[in-house]
Amino acid sequence: MTTLPATQPLLLHSARRFTGTAVVPDAWLRLDGGVITDVGTGDSWRGLAGGAAGAEADVEVLDAAGAYVAPGFVDLHCHGGGGASFEDADISAALRVHRAAGTTSLVASLVTNPLAVLEASLRALGGVHDPMLRGFHLEGPFLATSHCGAHRPDYLVAPTVEAVDRLVEAGGGSLVQVTMAPELDPDLAALRRFVQHGVRVAVGHTAADYGMALRAFDAGASLLTHAFNAMEPLHHRRPGPIAAALDSPHVTLELIADGLHVHDPMVRLAFASAPGRVALITDAMAAAGAGDGKYTIGSLDVTVAGGEARLAGNGSIAGSTLTLDAAVRRAGGAGVGAAEAVAAATLVPARALGLPDYGTTEVGARGGVVLLDEDLKVLRVLS
Repeated sequence: MTTLPATQPLLLHSARRFTGTAVVPDAWLRLDGGVITDVGTGDSWRGLAGGAAGAEADVEVLDAAGAYVAPGFVDLHCHGGGGASFEDADISAALRVHRAAGTTSLVASLVTNPLAVLEASLRALGGVHDPMLRGFHLEGPFLATSHCGAHRPDYLVAPTVEAVDRLVEAGGGSLVQVTMAPELDPDLAALRRFVQHGVRVAVGHTAADYGMALRAFDAGASLLTHAFNAMEPLHHRRPGPIAAALDSPHVTLELIADGLHVHDPMVRLAFASAPGRVALITDAMAAAGAGDGKYTIGSLDVTVAGGEARLAGNGSIAGSTLTLDAAVRRAGGAGVGAAEAVAAATLVPARALGLPDYGTTEVGARGGVVLLDEDLKVLRVLS
């Protein structure tokens, strides 16, 4: 797999183009500076290729030879990769690993830390300029101790409006998402304050019942953090936050399709129950693309064996070692259609982030494209 930087306009032809939840055969597109400027089918591309009368001579022509072309993947929830976490001073290795796997837009997630530490992290990350970064996500510290997973329980706090304002100010406009347990904010004042600031609120790491979660979604929360994990389960008498998300049409359900976090039948259930609203995420920690071994997530020790990341102390799952291309393939293996799985890694998360020009292969789309083989493995990233 190679990543091709945008040095000149590119004309890609003879591809199968993913668009929405459909596939356009014998398709072509023109890519210029990561932006799609023209699309079509058949041989109509030839008039744009160098050497033809009136054509641009500086256009590179690439024969896709029947490969799939998809939008650049969009990851709503990722903690690191390549041995690096997004709390680290140098996050380039993490970005490199996920870019090579087809992700061209990513929200960098930070685990729970004291408020002052999170403020410092946001200020430091605000100085990182990479076209792949779409902003930052705080997964904590406003989480339920009972469902904290790989977050230090002694760092968890109840949200306040003052804390919200501090974090937003530290982010300098780069804080785009936060995960909260809404039961810690019973009047939902902090949740509404985040929404007023334009920060997307995700319900997660929560003991909330159906009614509490529904109130949070009605108040403006628009995401469910890694559905099925770190929350009350679906139950026929206690439906919980998953059912509340299903009953809220504006809510996007994050899903970790790695075969460990969510069993295949539940993957199929999520896609069937919320069509067009499931966003595949990696929730990847530093070990993604770096192999088994000893790592940390926040200040907690993690052991990765066989690709599974677990806390050294109690064996709790501590994120994943996924990349989004692998998540797309796993969803397909669970019975989700290829076009629907690709949309869950592109169009759906782009819409959840409010990025109308990302996650598609239509004219005007940004974020580049990814060439995939018959098995949806990445051949080339064109951005």
